[in-house]
Amino acid sequence: MSVAKISEITSTSKTSFEDAVADGIKRASKTIRDISGAWVADQEVVVKSGKIVEYKVRLRLTFVLDNKK
Repeated sequence: MSVAKISEITSTSKTSFEDAVADGIKRASKTIRDISGAWVADQEVVVKSGKIVEYKVRLRLTFVLDNKK
């Protein structure tokens, strides 16, 4: 039997939501093993002088906990 856990992270990018998602998963993979899925829980942008300067995503990552018998 496997047990999965969900962890929530926030990631940002100066270029796009897609980059923010990819960067968040890449960074989380350094400390969380066996990430099996992710979904975007929330998105927002930071606007300055009428221009988007930062893209933010809140991700929920699913990963399987060690399955030791």
